[in-house]
Amino acid sequence: MKLNPAQLSKHLQGNLASVYAISGDEPLLCQEACDTIRAATRELGFSERQVFNVESNFDWGNLLQASASLSLFADKRLLELRLPSGKPGDKGSAALLEYLARPPEDTVLLISLPKLDGSTQKTKWAKALIDGQQTQFMQIWPVDAHQLPQWIRQRMAQAGLSASQEAVEMIAVRVEGNLLAAAQEIEKLKLLAIDGQVDVSTVHAAVADSARFDVFGLIDATLNGEAAHALRMLEGLRGEGVEPPVVLWALARELRLLANIAQQYSQGMPLEKAFSSARPPVWDKRRPLVSKALQRHSAARWALLLLDAQRIDAQIKGQAPGSPWSGLSLLTLNMCGQRLGLATDATP
Repeated sequence: MKLNPAQLSKHLQGNLASVYAISGDEPLLCQEACDTIRAATRELGFSERQVFNVESNFDWGNLLQASASLSLFADKRLLELRLPSGKPGDKGSAALLEYLARPPEDTVLLISLPKLDGSTQKTKWAKALIDGQQTQFMQIWPVDAHQLPQWIRQRMAQAGLSASQEAVEMIAVRVEGNLLAAAQEIEKLKLLAIDGQVDVSTVHAAVADSARFDVFGLIDATLNGEAAHALRMLEGLRGEGVEPPVVLWALARELRLLANIAQQYSQGMPLEKAFSSARPPVWDKRRPLVSKALQRHSAARWALLLLDAQRIDAQIKGQAPGSPWSGLSLLTLNMCGQRLGLATDATP
């Protein structure tokens, strides 16, 4: 059965289920949900805990053996199964189905796994987790950018803090969607706030810039046409010491993909087929981003941007005048839909 995260605490005040499955890609929220379940089992006398980490050579027989054996030290046990891939394979699927068909008494199984894609949710083992009468399946959804300020405000209220709107927005901007960083900074603010009040000056002094800058995040922002955000990420990469060739590799790789798909589409190939035939193929979850970018330029324009990437490569190698970082900034803006010429100045 499905369990709403907001109802978890109330649910745990009643009879515990035999199996809990926590699924999601937000580490902090998933960890806290698991911690809440662990605390509930301890209060009810589940004093023995055994953890199974599923790796490539994991023996699923160990889980079944543990479920069948009697505890030597406690009447009640908590078994934890951590499945980071979300793919148990054939042996794992069979073992899970066998366990779920006859869960042992006085034992709670806590399963941690990432968000399950559509095809995985249709498998027998996943359906048994989601729809089983003795299971509680909880999907943890990420907090998007629009929800983040409210999440921060609620989190601060739980910590006994009251903050101005400007302070909340400053925290949201600086942590860049990193909930773990936001939680850590709120704990820090608890020590610095006077009478529980947090204003902009308090945040400015205490909150480190915890934004996560990486080339793949830069690509996503660029494909989405978020020019200002993409430039901020580009500056973050530069500040973290990432070298221009790494950034150029990522941008050029995406440009080649866009140019090839745009060319095939202009010649009459259906977009879905172009996505599938691309090398590498465009995954389902990335197709909306790529589709949005393709609407921005013609096939000829994407080809010209590839030439700009080649000129930046020459700048990196010292074979052409100009600053590679300036070139990367302009290339990023162009990919976002801004029409600008490639810089050729020698500004460092």
